[in-house]
Amino acid sequence: MTRHFLRDDDLSPQEQQAVLARAARMKADRFADRPLAGPRGVALIFDKPTLRTQLSFSVGVAELGGHPMVIDGNLAQIGTRESIADVTRVIERQVAAIVWRTYEQDRLAEMASYSGVPVVNALTDDFHPCQILADLLTITEHKGRLAGLTMTYVGDGANNMAHSYLLGGATAGMHVRIGTPSSHQPRADIVDAARDIAAGTGGSVQVTDDPVAAVDGADVVITDTWVSMGQESEAGDRKGAQSPFAEFALDSDLVGRAADDAIVLHCLPAYRGFEISADVIDGPQSAVWDEAENRLHAQKALLAFLLEAGAGA
Repeated sequence: MTRHFLRDDDLSPQEQQAVLARAARMKADRFADRPLAGPRGVALIFDKPTLRTQLSFSVGVAELGGHPMVIDGNLAQIGTRESIADVTRVIERQVAAIVWRTYEQDRLAEMASYSGVPVVNALTDDFHPCQILADLLTITEHKGRLAGLTMTYVGDGANNMAHSYLLGGATAGMHVRIGTPSSHQPRADIVDAARDIAAGTGGSVQVTDDPVAAVDGADVVITDTWVSMGQESEAGDRKGAQSPFAEFALDSDLVGRAADDAIVLHCLPAYRGFEISADVIDGPQSAVWDEAENRLHAQKALLAFLLEAGAGA
């Protein structure tokens, strides 16, 4: 059976641990595993702007012995020029896996329903699960463990990063806190799913509109841009003086409420002076650049896992 990675809870807690452990080994020896030797192709489809995702998947596929085939989604016009079903039937016969960065989660799910090779979510409007794997790898490197740690995300609780932190953090057995205005709460079904997962992993989930309560004593503090892709028309309201996120800005005062040895993460791109201050992202508690590099290693491990899982079915 073909395994796909469409959202964070597509990996069980044990599988997530295995992928992260493999990522650490791959980071230590970048060319030891070559499951794509041939080279076998991997389709990398980008409907949305990208830097880290295209870079890390392209380098990762090459280091796994494969050939990264970058497809410009604006040229392919998947679902417009041709149906998702027809495009998938063409692509899957020529590659070992498909990585897609797109808009609606339903588009990705439809592709997976027609694909006989793994489909990987490289970001949708609902989830960004590869980023969370990289973040969990980074936290493990700095803290030595995941289970039992408190991970706080502050900012727009209704966006894809908040959703993925809920699911991915709960899967890792972490205590996940989302600090967000009451007007921008995460989806209730995702909160419920995360709580169900946490009940089995020893983690917990908390959503609060109090930024200080969210950050208090946290081991990891995270934020993201207040203007996600597709929300550019709302930038004035989201970044202006009356922004609902203003009190959730990650500055030194708010970070000071976390544990003394807390680390700070941001998936990038970052807008200094808005969701995060320059002294925080460029300061001693920032692990942002480790986090950006770890996209490479986490995604390599994920691809290797999915390819092996499908081969063993």
